[in-house]
Amino acid sequence: MEQKSNIRWEQGPRVVAIGGGNGLSTMLRGLKQHTRNITAIVTVADDGGGSGVLRTDLGMPPPGDIRNCMQALANTEPLMEQLLGYRFTEGSLTGQAFGNLLLAALNGISGSFDEAVAKMSQVLAITGHILPVTNDDVTLEATFENGAAVRGESKIAAFKKAQDCKIRRVRLLPEHPAALPAALEAIDRANLILLGPGSLYTSIIPNLLVEGIAQAVCRSDALKIYISNVMTQDGETEGMTLSDHVKALLDHSGPGLIDLCIANSAPVSQTLLDRYREEGAEPIRVDREATEALGVEVVERPMISADALYARHSPERLGRMAMELYEERADTKIF
Repeated sequence: MEQKSNIRWEQGPRVVAIGGGNGLSTMLRGLKQHTRNITAIVTVADDGGGSGVLRTDLGMPPPGDIRNCMQALANTEPLMEQLLGYRFTEGSLTGQAFGNLLLAALNGISGSFDEAVAKMSQVLAITGHILPVTNDDVTLEATFENGAAVRGESKIAAFKKAQDCKIRRVRLLPEHPAALPAALEAIDRANLILLGPGSLYTSIIPNLLVEGIAQAVCRSDALKIYISNVMTQDGETEGMTLSDHVKALLDHSGPGLIDLCIANSAPVSQTLLDRYREEGAEPIRVDREATEALGVEVVERPMISADALYARHSPERLGRMAMELYEERADTKIF
């Protein structure tokens, strides 16, 4: 039975997961239990925290989201995962993660950032592949409904609160940076493409603004699923419904980007609701009719983790649901 299960894992569907931040790493932790054929395509628009410091000081792409994905897919001792995530608490390195520094060192001895990521992946014996969406130095700019604009991913949330209006659009500067060829190839070969979960405007959409990425997803015959967040995000998506999220994705890409959307159906505890309400966040309202009018099927499933501190996705549930939906659609040939 174990041998049969291992063969299923080895020969599992080719999955491409696109995003960034904690949402993408959560998805990857769940996926690695079902297939080894995983490619994570990761945004490099981050300019805050320790990643932002290394980006400014060393002129390298931000390593933080890449490092999170590596921790999720690494097949190493628990001590190594703990070491990668360790943040210094004193001196000039305060707040910096050791894994970021390791990737920065590898970048220094490599010909390109993606080569450094590949070398670190070998060291950690990760399941699948992790790819920066581009090697170019890019900055994220957000334009708001009142016409105001701000540059820098780390500045968007505070600026949005100050403007007290919704984000209309985001773009990369310079516009249309070149996609990593391996990322485009992975999308072309994929059986299943997953967008999210994660920050809509700062983790998912920036990938779609890289030259060729959105077009490759739209023309793919793979099953394409958007995993909605459980809650709206403070400083980014307050007041947005599920259809608002889907429309923003389509507006930044094109028709055919998404076949279906997974939304959470499990109740959020009152304690968590009260905590999130303090920052203006609430469960994303599933307006099924409006979402499906955009050409995207809605599937509701319980996705919340047992973690009592945050309303976050369960990696195990995410991985299992993605595989179940893929197998259902593969059998019935309706995508």
